[in-house]
Amino acid sequence: MFGLFKKKVELKAVANGRCIPLEEMADEAFASKALGDGVAIVPADGTVASPCDGAIALLPETRHAFVVTRDDGQQVLVHVGIDTVALGGEGLHAFAKPGDAVRAGQPVIEFEPATMAERGLDMTVAMVLLDAGDKRVEKPALGRQVARGSDVVVTYR
Repeated sequence: MFGLFKKKVELKAVANGRCIPLEEMADEAFASKALGDGVAIVPADGTVASPCDGAIALLPETRHAFVVTRDDGQQVLVHVGIDTVALGGEGLHAFAKPGDAVRAGQPVIEFEPATMAERGLDMTVAMVLLDAGDKRVEKPALGRQVARGSDVVVTYR
């Protein structure tokens, strides 16, 4: 009951494209929500941004994913594509590093769509709340086209 009085936090689209449920991803770890709840975006281009203001907590050398920690301590995982870790960073470019402050909509990773298409990779981007506990998660943009950094795709209390 007291959760109703908590401030609603908004997370923005990390990519331009179509917002879909995690359950529609071809990766079982995300589709089963084993890592947490959130959404996925089928990207229209190769730029992937931060979903919120915070700090980069993790961005591996393979540049296939990153974690942003918000001021409230909530961590958000952004995973770029399926099986992209196997690229070893090829075709993926980072604009940030661990410890950097980022703003919602700020580009963090860019991928080369042509390179990924040649390799037959599914570039769906997952955005997952890690260790969300009892937070109430809502997904207002499912099934819609969204714009990176401006459309709200997840809220939580």
